[in-house]
Amino acid sequence: MSSAEYHYLLGKYVRERERTLGLEGKSLLAAAYEHAVPVYTSSPGDSSIGMNVAELQLDGYSLAYDVSADVNETAAIVLDAKTGQGRSGVLIIGGGSPKNFVLQTEPQIQEVLGIEERGHDFFLQMTDARADTGGLSGATPAEAVSWGKVDPDQLPNAVVCYVDSTIGLPLLTAYALSKRPPRKHRRLYERRKQMLDRLRVAYRSAQEFRDERVRNGTALPDATA
Repeated sequence: MSSAEYHYLLGKYVRERERTLGLEGKSLLAAAYEHAVPVYTSSPGDSSIGMNVAELQLDGYSLAYDVSADVNETAAIVLDAKTGQGRSGVLIIGGGSPKNFVLQTEPQIQEVLGIEERGHDFFLQMTDARADTGGLSGATPAEAVSWGKVDPDQLPNAVVCYVDSTIGLPLLTAYALSKRPPRKHRRLYERRKQMLDRLRVAYRSAQEFRDERVRNGTALPDATA
C-alpha cells in the first residue's frame, strides 16, 4: 500500500482511541483521517515504523510500502490541482527528503511522464539552513526552477524565510486563520483513484503525441521508452 493508505488506517484507529479516552484533537494523523487528508512519507523505511514493518517481512507478512504509488499519487494530486487553469503551491517546513519529495511532483509530470506543465505556482519555505554552508543543499527557489519544480514566471513571488519553524509556522497559521474563513474540505484521500485515472489518461495522451512526432520525424525517440 502507499504510505498515504497506511497513515489513513493508522489515523482511523488513533481517532477511535482518542474518542475512547476523551482526548479528541490531540493527533495529527487522527485529524488527517477525519478530513481525508492524505499523508505521505518520503522515506517510509527511515523510521521506527519502517523498521517494524521490515521485521514483519522476516516473519512472512506481506505488508509493504509501495513507494512508486506514493510518487504517482502525489503527482496526480498536483496535476488535478492544475486542471482547469488551477494552481499549485508548496509550503515547506525545514528541508531534507520531504522537501524534494513534494517538489519532484512537477519533474515527474513534465520530464518523466511527458505531460505539459510549468512547475508549481507558489513556493514558501521556512528553514534555518543556509545555502553557503551546504545545509540547504543549494535548493533555493532559483535552483528549483532549473529542475522544472517551480514555474520560472512565478519565481519573483517565491519566498524563503530563514527562521526557526517553531516561530514561523505559528505566526503564519495565526495570520491565515485571521484572514480567511474556513473552507470546504477537499477530502483528497477519497479522490485518489479519480486523480490517478486522470494522470494515466494524460500520460497515455502524452505518449501518443510523442510517438506521433517520432513517426513524423519531428522528435527523437525517448531513450527511456
